[in-house]
Amino acid sequence: MTTPTSTATSLLERMDNLMGQSKEDNDRQFVTALGRGLVILAAFEHHERLTHQQLCQMTNLPKATITRLIHTLTTLGFLRTNEYGQYQLGSSAVRLSATAWSRHAMVAYAEPLLRQFASDNEVSVNLATEVEGEMRYHACCRSPARLSVNLQVGSAVPVARTAIGRAFYAASSPARQAVITRHLEENLSTEDYIHAQTALTQAATHYEQYGYTVSDGEFSTDILAVAVGVYDVATGQYSYSLNASVPSANWEADDYAAMIVPKLQALAERIGSGV
Repeated sequence: MTTPTSTATSLLERMDNLMGQSKEDNDRQFVTALGRGLVILAAFEHHERLTHQQLCQMTNLPKATITRLIHTLTTLGFLRTNEYGQYQLGSSAVRLSATAWSRHAMVAYAEPLLRQFASDNEVSVNLATEVEGEMRYHACCRSPARLSVNLQVGSAVPVARTAIGRAFYAASSPARQAVITRHLEENLSTEDYIHAQTALTQAATHYEQYGYTVSDGEFSTDILAVAVGVYDVATGQYSYSLNASVPSANWEADDYAAMIVPKLQALAERIGSGV
């Protein structure tokens, strides 16, 4: 194998520039050792396998430093050695990449389905996932009906006060629920945390019994929303939740749920399975 050159390693060059800028800025929050470890991983952007010498040449890091970083990354499963003593990305790196790509691909696949669903049913429909105690929107399709809240991709809403947040919590594993609870406890007052935990517990019970969650005027006084979890068959976990909302003046909650939930569940299954 010929020695790789920097002309094919744009990610490596970019990270090297950012590390240099951090040093010039005297950024005390920047962890140089972590940055160097990630630089090692970036070297594999265009290469399936690399030798110790090639990693030294590509990263311009000292040989002893490369040795320690490789040992750490191998121990954690981010690198592995092949039968020729070369290094390749390990199972931990592959799993992270697969999860990231699956989520990216799922959103791209979901967007036209959401548009069709919103049009066919005259509802607003959104796809979101939990980030540090909030639901972050990844895809949004608005109803022809005018709603008081205009949420867009990147918008964040509370987990406990929204149907989409409650559904994500209810569908999540106990371990993920514990993480969500910890985020809420860290970011809410004691009183608000107690209310949030009560709402989520009740929502989980409702979800287990009926297969969906509901928010009727709790996030916005004139919006009625129901939501379900989206199970990603590629990762084997609930990665997103999906809601459908309408002006609350137009519907009774039970009637709306009876009409839209089976359709929403079918949409979630289609998105999660990718077919």
